[in-house]
Amino acid sequence: MAASKGLTYASSGVNLEEKDSFTESLGTLMRRTYGPRVIENPGGFAGLFRLDFNERIFARNYKHPVLVACADGVGTKLKLAIACRKFDTLGIDLVAMNVNDMIVQGAEPLFFLDYIAVPKVDKAMLHQLMLGIVEGCKQSGAALLGGETAEMAGLYAPGDFDLAGFAVGVVDLDRAVNPLRVEVGDVVLGLSSDGIHSNGYSLVRKIVDSAELDLAKVYPELLPPPLLAKGRRKAAKPAKKAADAPELKLPTLGEILLTPTRIYVKPVSRLLAAYRKKKVVTGMAHITGSGMAGNLCRALHPKVDAVVDTKDWPVPPVFKFLQKHGNVDELEMRRVFNMGIGYCIVVRPSFADSVKAQLEKLGERVHIIGKIVKGKGEVIEK
Repeated sequence: MAASKGLTYASSGVNLEEKDSFTESLGTLMRRTYGPRVIENPGGFAGLFRLDFNERIFARNYKHPVLVACADGVGTKLKLAIACRKFDTLGIDLVAMNVNDMIVQGAEPLFFLDYIAVPKVDKAMLHQLMLGIVEGCKQSGAALLGGETAEMAGLYAPGDFDLAGFAVGVVDLDRAVNPLRVEVGDVVLGLSSDGIHSNGYSLVRKIVDSAELDLAKVYPELLPPPLLAKGRRKAAKPAKKAADAPELKLPTLGEILLTPTRIYVKPVSRLLAAYRKKKVVTGMAHITGSGMAGNLCRALHPKVDAVVDTKDWPVPPVFKFLQKHGNVDELEMRRVFNMGIGYCIVVRPSFADSVKAQLEKLGERVHIIGKIVKGKGEVIEK
């Protein structure tokens, strides 16, 4: 066969020039997440991160440092993003699902790595993904140290892609969260979620399809009362001049379903730092797939239960909307979704009000939702 007619990597579906051009453009974005611990390594095969960038500070913060690592993805929320052609929030989800798990251990996120697999390099889409990842890293204080973009035309259908993330952090062994510290009488605080976060999207998509919902449509029942009222006023009394009052853009169903996962790192880290000697926080849980019952139990030991009153926090409209249109049983909803609580903190009873007030000053919406009683390591929802 003549050389001009020979097969090439490009003819098999992989464009090395496009991929290299994309990865080489990421340096500026990644540097937005760098701190003094990152050691620049242009052209390196791996990222470099210094643990002892200031030996005195490190020694003061960590007497017995232990590395903490985790990996996660965003599940089939990807399919909704593809349907809506909206990719700028998925990176926040990706970072959040990792670092929210990490801080449950009491750890400080250090750095983050991403893995993106695509059938073909789409620079515009990939750039949107990376903007979200950078934003998530900035919100959590983690350095985006590296990653991988894999072009695999034979494995993924056109338009599909996959996304995974990996985070590494550090915690002092003496301050690592231990379920054995949870005692009878401790109080459970619930930090509000920003909606569905990144779990249960196979059911979400099934509801959207079976109820023939329109992702591009604005559904008034999904809007909080202040926003709905504002939208009605705009419709009833249009501004004389566009400059006087900009048109209010109400969120579509697709945009609401793609609301990114809330990142709890900074408020939780500041709370833990405020109690370096007193072990006021006895347990924590990131409420993800399997809901409250399937996650808060991981913060308990076999001799206690957590009794949670589900009436002690407001359920966001998106859950009621999905339940109605999918005719989903209440128990199934609570088994699959976070139902409005994205993170739980178990604290000593005498500090519950103080911790709640501190977290609220840091921007969290906090609810006292339960207490610890004698039991078998279970969560009882009532």
